[in-house]
Amino acid sequence: MADSSKNEEVVLGRSRTPVEYAGLVAKGFVMGSADVVPGVSGGTMAFILGIYEELIQSIRAAARPPFWKALTGLRMGEALTAVNAGFLIALFGGIVLAILSLAKGLEWLLVNQPVYLWSFFFGLVLASVWTVSKRIPRWSPLLAGALLVGAVAAYIVVGLVPLQTPESAWYLFLSGALAICAMILPGISGSFILVLLGKYQFVLAAVNDRDLMTIAIVGAGAVVGIVTFAQVLGWLFKRYHDLAVALLTGLMVGSLRKIWPWKEVLATITDRHGALIPTVEANVLPATFGSEVLIALGLAIAGFAVVLLLDRLANQK
Repeated sequence: MADSSKNEEVVLGRSRTPVEYAGLVAKGFVMGSADVVPGVSGGTMAFILGIYEELIQSIRAAARPPFWKALTGLRMGEALTAVNAGFLIALFGGIVLAILSLAKGLEWLLVNQPVYLWSFFFGLVLASVWTVSKRIPRWSPLLAGALLVGAVAAYIVVGLVPLQTPESAWYLFLSGALAICAMILPGISGSFILVLLGKYQFVLAAVNDRDLMTIAIVGAGAVVGIVTFAQVLGWLFKRYHDLAVALLTGLMVGSLRKIWPWKEVLATITDRHGALIPTVEANVLPATFGSEVLIALGLAIAGFAVVLLLDRLANQK
């Protein structure tokens, strides 16, 4: 049975002002910034920015009959309207801009200041759990169970051990397809899926080195994966909206395991360049209560406040 709650229908292809399109580029930049970091989901950012359902429905439209009928009939304007092209171009433009401009900086932070980076994102995701859960007007045992299932699933997934994997084209294509599916799920990071598949550093290096062939193969897999997976998500939101939101909220709760700032490395592997990569880590409390803890706490509070501010602005709009 579908949810009985009334939800606003997403209208695709509506006209927007230049200011609204600039806002979409900015929202895409926020999503892209999150997507670069393993453990933080761009889908979470889309959710709290109020564009998640429009994003899913727009991607889903690329596999629907209206788009293909218009495309095969060479009615390009109608085809672009069917997939909400203006929305997608602005949003993905912001995502690409963030990835290209922030990849090096975030890569440096992950190596040199991981506690501070994870603290900020921990605050972001923790606040996201709160804001997204409020989108369900009335919780029930069924919805609480869905949240629990999502939390357990994410907790298990983010604890998996990364693999040593090939660099052949078929595997890069598959990695792109699986990562993009996770990327549009709040709580499951596409970048972390690349970590599990042993391809995060490889793909990040390809972006930084402008390796167009690798980027194209991974991108092709991402296109196929996102259009396919969006069909499932779009159906869930249309038929079981509150249940889908509860499940996605649980995914965010479970993902907090991955982004806890203080960790103890229990096992490592050596990559093809001879660098050690942690494979098994345990969350621990900080050894001492000093300036690092205070700065980390401040960054977590800042991340929490950013989400609350974004949520408030979205609600006012």
